[in-house]
Amino acid sequence: MPSYAPSDIRNIALVGHGGSGKTSLAEAILCATGALHSPGLVEKGNTVSDHTDEAKEHGHSLTNTVLHADYQGRHLNLIDTPGAGDFGALAMAALPAVETALVVINAQAGIEPLTRRLMQRIRDRQLCGMIAINKIDAENVDLPTLLEQIREIFGPECLPINLPADGASRVVDVFEADSGEADFSSVEQAHTQIIDQVVEVDEELMEQYLETGEVEPEKLHTAFTRALREGHLVPICFTSARRHDNPAVSVGVKELVDILLRHAPSPLEGNPKPLRKGDQTIYPEADPDKPLIAHVFKIVNDRFGKLGVFRILQGRMSRETPVYVGSAKRPLRITHIHKVHGAEHRETDQAVAGDIAALVKVDDLHYDAILHQSPEDGDLKLESGDFPEPMYGLAVTARSRGDEAKIGDALHRLDEEDPTFRVSRDPGTGETIIAGMGEMHLRIILDRLKKKYNVEVDTRPPKIAYRETVQAKAEGHHRHKKQTGGAGQFGEVFLRIEPLERGAGFEFSNDVFGGAIPNQFIPAVEKGVRQVMTTGCIAGYPMQDIKVSVYDGKHHPVDSKEVAFVTAAKRAFQDAVSKGKPTLLEPIVNVEVTVPGDKMGDITGDLSGKRGRIQGTDMLPGNMAIVRAQVPLSEMGNYQSQLKSVTGGQGSYTMELSHYEPVPPNIQQQIVAQYKPREEED
Repeated sequence: MPSYAPSDIRNIALVGHGGSGKTSLAEAILCATGALHSPGLVEKGNTVSDHTDEAKEHGHSLTNTVLHADYQGRHLNLIDTPGAGDFGALAMAALPAVETALVVINAQAGIEPLTRRLMQRIRDRQLCGMIAINKIDAENVDLPTLLEQIREIFGPECLPINLPADGASRVVDVFEADSGEADFSSVEQAHTQIIDQVVEVDEELMEQYLETGEVEPEKLHTAFTRALREGHLVPICFTSARRHDNPAVSVGVKELVDILLRHAPSPLEGNPKPLRKGDQTIYPEADPDKPLIAHVFKIVNDRFGKLGVFRILQGRMSRETPVYVGSAKRPLRITHIHKVHGAEHRETDQAVAGDIAALVKVDDLHYDAILHQSPEDGDLKLESGDFPEPMYGLAVTARSRGDEAKIGDALHRLDEEDPTFRVSRDPGTGETIIAGMGEMHLRIILDRLKKKYNVEVDTRPPKIAYRETVQAKAEGHHRHKKQTGGAGQFGEVFLRIEPLERGAGFEFSNDVFGGAIPNQFIPAVEKGVRQVMTTGCIAGYPMQDIKVSVYDGKHHPVDSKEVAFVTAAKRAFQDAVSKGKPTLLEPIVNVEVTVPGDKMGDITGDLSGKRGRIQGTDMLPGNMAIVRAQVPLSEMGNYQSQLKSVTGGQGSYTMELSHYEPVPPNIQQQIVAQYKPREEED
């Protein structure tokens, strides 16, 4: 049974761009709390976080790893998140499980693209944010300039809570101390800035501070936590998880742990996680005596079965607790509850509100599932936010005969584990399509498929996910009449189509009067239309943003059947589309490219040549630049290799779906021409 209460728990996610040192910082924190005797090293593959073979092989985190430690009467749950390349988006899956996100910034690299995105997501989710500037003793580091840039980009509420001293060999506190020596700035000035910022959230406290110049420590803690919760303060800590001259020694980590345990909010103090129940918003309370509500934020399939890691939002869980998964009608049979620590699973009797724990060998668990105690709560959903849309895809086929069945199950299990990975089947081509955040992401997925499930596949680029629509109103008609000697087939359909707003999807309206088409055949008409919506009319792509209204027709008392009206509706719809100025829509993606400053002109010119529209540019520390553009997805094939060639391997980019818009006529003609031979062949 846990010896701690919700007030003793601190849940922290370590997030940041790849190479910022999150895993090394997690190791140093575990050492500072006594959970480890000595820190592991990423390059030696012996860290607690990067315990999988693939993480050791690639030298960086590839998934979220849960760690924990007990120290000074507090229970600290840490989630070490990936930040490298295509895996940084996974950090977003950890945010619903914590009150505080610690954004780790590499003092040498400065503010990198993923750092900006994570800070925005932290604010959107109303999490408490802190910043750790790591590697402060590295060469070519300009800490005063970096501090100014952080405050300029993320706001004046970002203030140091300590400062480096003695050549970054130690840090000096500026929150409780108002004097001392630091490598830059003034301890007294930094102390005044952060105290002023904290007391601003409480008028009575501010009056007391202005009158006496002092505030009781317990009142200051309450105000500090409130300032964090309201986003009025983002404390900045200075650390070096591994001193450059002695990797076994850290700088500022013990002080960071003290800040987290003393000032980071407990589950009772943090902003509550909003849940949706129908049209209602519900805020669970971190009260162990209330009915259980928990959220699954990580799934792992391994040789021991399925592991589901969850955060308890309310109540408690024990073996006697009735636990329902989502809308399930029967409760789970809880046999084992585990605390997860890297690769280790330590069994516990129960888990209390605010804690992070796991269930094993429960097949019904899935990512984003809500666990609850009452069947009446089956429609509860956590407002967990959207992930970036996977935009890099491959078509896969089994390499060996007999693996066709295995590949579906294996890909389904990988899909369960990774919310940024998608598996689908193209209805037009019958291809199995896997989609991820980039080339590296899918390469890791295929490697897992081979090593974990013993399935090898052949890959090829899939078709771009074009869509078809119409640009004008039109009418269509078809009479289907077939006589085979016995009972025949008869159905006649008149319908109208009109374009809808982009992204509106599909609408079907029954405007038939007088029984021209009996009501029992209207679903068959809609079925026929939807079949064409799926397979397309002009180039074999799904259709969207169309309203279809069937307004007239004819039937036969003997020969009219469902199949007749399905066929008549298909042909009538195709007839209407041909008259409605059909067009192809192509996916447009938001692209953010980070390159050396002297290559910015080359990149903007290249993106413009890809039919891209430049949205803006920014200069970054270290003579780096960001170029933002909207570009057709079809033009971004093999962009990673092109970018590497132009920048000598120093460039990186992110890509997210923005919207669909019409394809230029000349390109549409080429795509339609390629489709016609296949159509005739079919």
